[in-house]
Amino acid sequence: MGFRCGIVGLPNVGKSTLFNALTKTAAAQAANYPFCTIEPNTGDVAVPDPRLKDIARIAKSAQVVPTRITFVDIAGLVRGASKGEGLGNQFLANIREVDAIVHVLRCFENDDITHVEGRIDPVADAETVETELMLSDLESLERRVTATRKKATGKDKEAMAVLPVMEAALGKLQNGEPVRVLLKDYDPEERAILRGLNLLTSKPVLYVCNVEEADAATGNAYSEAVEAMAKNQGAASVVISAAIEAEIAQLPEEEVGDYLEAMGLTEPGLDRLIRAGYQLLDLITYFTAGPKEARAWTVKAGSKAPQAAGVIHTDFEKGFIRAQTIGYQDFVSLGGEVAAKEAGKARDEGKEYVVADGDVMMFKFNV
Repeated sequence: MGFRCGIVGLPNVGKSTLFNALTKTAAAQAANYPFCTIEPNTGDVAVPDPRLKDIARIAKSAQVVPTRITFVDIAGLVRGASKGEGLGNQFLANIREVDAIVHVLRCFENDDITHVEGRIDPVADAETVETELMLSDLESLERRVTATRKKATGKDKEAMAVLPVMEAALGKLQNGEPVRVLLKDYDPEERAILRGLNLLTSKPVLYVCNVEEADAATGNAYSEAVEAMAKNQGAASVVISAAIEAEIAQLPEEEVGDYLEAMGLTEPGLDRLIRAGYQLLDLITYFTAGPKEARAWTVKAGSKAPQAAGVIHTDFEKGFIRAQTIGYQDFVSLGGEVAAKEAGKARDEGKEYVVADGDVMMFKFNV
């Protein structure tokens, strides 16, 4: 089960620098000119979770295996992308392949780094990108609605179910709004239909405010404007200095703590970004633990025990019998599986159990 966050934004806002730091490689060339990133670079990164180390220590696990999330560095967009300007067609196609959008906004001034539109205004930058996505969705949906209406008139059941969602989405786009605003009012079936349309503006968005080093701990007026915009949209935002993150990526691990302290930071900004991306996708983590390894696994919030078992192996889901489940706090405070059983905190859960974030699980199955 792979979950992908696409890193997008205008040229020269720090996307590739951020991606390089995320993956701790030079996989994406970072340079001061538009369209430096042409083919999307992809990197899997570990999701930082201190709970996993606690579980591994108590279980005396030989290996620790974190869960991972994929980030994709996508080419910079310019005004007119929906009509094919710049690398617009490729940019839009790449966004369709990701599950969520991490939108990097330039929140710093530097005369040595050009801005494609000759000014620093992150809110306007966000609107430029959002407008191009909406225009692309509008063009796509207008064609599809026409065809679906014809089918619905002929009493096609699928078309009759999909058409109201399509028409509502089209109305939002014609009103200058992204279709993701519909999700909060929809039931699960309607949400599934909307997501099935694979519209660019239905994808969840996280705004990343790329600030200069001096503003990494506090943010600045630019990032405050982005935060207010995100709040109005029901979206999230994080403040990061890509320059600091690039420096951290080059440091030996034992020097990172001192460097962060000198910068007035308690943790790398990338840790917050990764966690925010994880939450953006509505994901949770459960754990397995034993002498060989302690491991974190990713599932969608609301997943039931058999689905969680299937992430390990499809046979686990097919032959699921039950899951021994211990809450993280009980596992840690009591000192592991044996003590949790003795205290009556190890539960046997069946097929209808909804997995909770932090569950320590062991599956019984029959092949």
